[in-house]
Amino acid sequence: MTLDAVRDALIRQEDTIIFSLIERAKFPINSPTYDESRLSIPGFCGSLVQFIVKETEAYESKAGRFQNLEEHPFFPDDMPPSLVAPYDYKLVLHPAADSINVNGKIWDVYFKELLPLLTEPGDDGNYASTASADLHCLQTFAFRSNSLSVDKNDLQAISKRIHYGNFVAEVKFRDAPQDYEPAIRAQDRDALMKLLTFEAVEATVKKRVEKKATIFSQEVTLNDTKSKGNYKIDPPLVSRLYDEWIMPLTKHVEVEYLLRRLD
Repeated sequence: MTLDAVRDALIRQEDTIIFSLIERAKFPINSPTYDESRLSIPGFCGSLVQFIVKETEAYESKAGRFQNLEEHPFFPDDMPPSLVAPYDYKLVLHPAADSINVNGKIWDVYFKELLPLLTEPGDDGNYASTASADLHCLQTFAFRSNSLSVDKNDLQAISKRIHYGNFVAEVKFRDAPQDYEPAIRAQDRDALMKLLTFEAVEATVKKRVEKKATIFSQEVTLNDTKSKGNYKIDPPLVSRLYDEWIMPLTKHVEVEYLLRRLD
């Protein structure tokens, strides 16, 4: 487990995040998808998107997904037990990682701040498809802690990218424990955040994801002059997503992990 391996995995995750945003942008905002008073399902109280996410996580829990302690459900309460034999995952993190879950913050940022910027106003009635696209944005990557690999067929993205901060923090701590231990013992969040922040690296990430979004989301036609400059999503928005939300929340996870690293 090296910093280069972790960074390579993060770079691969960028592609899936961008493609999931493109899929969500196909639909307008479709506000009824998020209206808790609109849905009428016996025994359930909430919006359609909450229903779809909860039900998806429930059957994934039965299939053993959340036996892997690096999986983070958005609705962890009352998850059904696994019906499959447990897998012996290789443990590479301090047990403190088990208690770190920022999906509540991710949920709020996605629906309250990002989604209004990503989508056009309107209502086309495709509420279930809209909620499914939201789920893919929230969850597109599955991290396998025993191999540092990314399974693109699984459902986990923005959440997995941010919680990957546990592994970033662990690698950085292993590389230079003498730099981190004083701040950890002092429980100094500001000092840890300063140690974890590399502005040049963050600037490179923002430029890279904007360039990827420019390439991936370009409207392609046989007439190059018509397709040039037309994009399915706004490329600078992806850079902003990383700048204002993904990278700060990832560093928040890193700090929370390191504060417990010597426990």
